[in-house]
Amino acid sequence: MIELKHVSKSYAQGILALRDVTLSIGDGELVFLAGPSGAGKSTLLRLIAGLEKPTSGTVVMNGQRIDQLTASSLPYLRRKLGLILQGQGLLNDRSVLANVMLPMIVVGESVQEAEIRAYAALERLNMSDKAHTSPLALSGGEQQRVAIARAIVNRPQIILADEPTAYLDRDNAVIVVNALRAFQRSGVTCIISSHDEQFLDQANRVIYLNKGEVVDSWTSGQPATEMQPIHA
Repeated sequence: MIELKHVSKSYAQGILALRDVTLSIGDGELVFLAGPSGAGKSTLLRLIAGLEKPTSGTVVMNGQRIDQLTASSLPYLRRKLGLILQGQGLLNDRSVLANVMLPMIVVGESVQEAEIRAYAALERLNMSDKAHTSPLALSGGEQQRVAIARAIVNRPQIILADEPTAYLDRDNAVIVVNALRAFQRSGVTCIISSHDEQFLDQANRVIYLNKGEVVDSWTSGQPATEMQPIHA
């Protein structure tokens, strides 16, 4: 369970990214954060990930105050999270496989186990044949699938994805959303920010933000079905 209570976040020059946000997200939910650019979606994800602290209010995950964690405690939190955030691209000086292995190496896993798990993650996203390829040789959609493989290689409890379909064509966007939905069906909580309304009916719940405030929400009464790509 993730809970935000009366959370506000401001930056320099009085820029208010979030204003008095209160919400809760249950285990195993697929939740979309919707709203225009600048609505506060990315800030909200970064607060849940512990990458930033709120100016006021509390952020709680499974009973633990994320906003009070020390820098030394954050690595333990990150083991529970799969992060697909803007600006955290692939490393072009190493292979696809090495990129996906990296989160496991960082937490002290053996190279052998990291390689086994990385191959399994790539296989799940139909990218194992690109394991020894440079990210520079991949399409945008392929790079995004590798980023997802890297996010789930540690078998996280929660996936946070910030605009994962941005700049992708329809077919690649469908592949990415279906992959995230597959993880959610296996019990992983998925929180996805998007301003692309074509995918919102895939969610259990949609939370709308505008100018840093929650302005509306929508809950599905039916499980979403897998989307099909559109071919010309």
